[in-house]
Amino acid sequence: MKSLKYILVCCLAGMALSLGAAQRKNKAYEDYIRQYHKIAVEEMKRYHIPASITLAQGLLESGAGRSELARKSNNHFGIKCGRSWDGRTVRADDDAPNECFRAYRHAKDSYRDHSKFLRTGARYAFLFRLKITDYKGWARGLKKAGYATDPRYAERLINIIELYDLDRYDTKKGLEWIEEFPNPHQPYLANDMVYIIARRGDTFEKLSDELGISKKKLRTYNELPKDYQFMGGEIVYLEKKHRRATKEYIVYVVRQGDSMYSISQKFGIRLKNLYKLNKMEPDSPAPKVGDILRLR
Repeated sequence: MKSLKYILVCCLAGMALSLGAAQRKNKAYEDYIRQYHKIAVEEMKRYHIPASITLAQGLLESGAGRSELARKSNNHFGIKCGRSWDGRTVRADDDAPNECFRAYRHAKDSYRDHSKFLRTGARYAFLFRLKITDYKGWARGLKKAGYATDPRYAERLINIIELYDLDRYDTKKGLEWIEEFPNPHQPYLANDMVYIIARRGDTFEKLSDELGISKKKLRTYNELPKDYQFMGGEIVYLEKKHRRATKEYIVYVVRQGDSMYSISQKFGIRLKNLYKLNKMEPDSPAPKVGDILRLR
């Protein structure tokens, strides 16, 4: 009788805990997950970001799609304009009054931009060395990289993922992205710009698929012709180069094997501006070893 009573008490306690957990769940959150989980999985397969993390950030940053920023501007991740953004914008109060935020035509565009924002951001590069199933590592890494100022940001993401079992989306469809992009390129930062190092066999099409940047933009950013074939080792910028180098690089002494183009890539300067800074024309004689070139 005692053991039967003990079992009954345990069962009732378990039911109470289950009911309590169910009551803690927010219907708006569950509706949001049903609406956007497929997009999050697609983004995971393409950009290698855990779907659980994407969904948890979307839920937290947009209040399950109910925030004013999400409703009026389709911005589900609280991404601010930044220097490189040239799309639609909206003003809203955040860490400071009247800050500039990115605006999108559709929520799906916000998800894609979030993926690109993380994938091409040098400060987030270390996250892509984590396993796709390590949502705790990703959550803590996002906080460490400064994605949000909330000191409990990582804890909040982890709690959302575990309460709503979002990590099931990291494994349910398998790790198909591993077959698609087995060895993604590592992003780096130079001259305040993000770049990767090309490998032998890379093509504009492959890089475009992996990075989510059009072939035309990649060619334009790097001033390369359509038929260019990567030999491996080239710097490939993921955004437009600057008109001059950063303040710490004023001049450069030409070395063996340098060309005006290789120097422009090394310092992230547009080729025409490098010529202009040095009062040269594209058809001018190539600089010689030991020549001093202005970089700003």
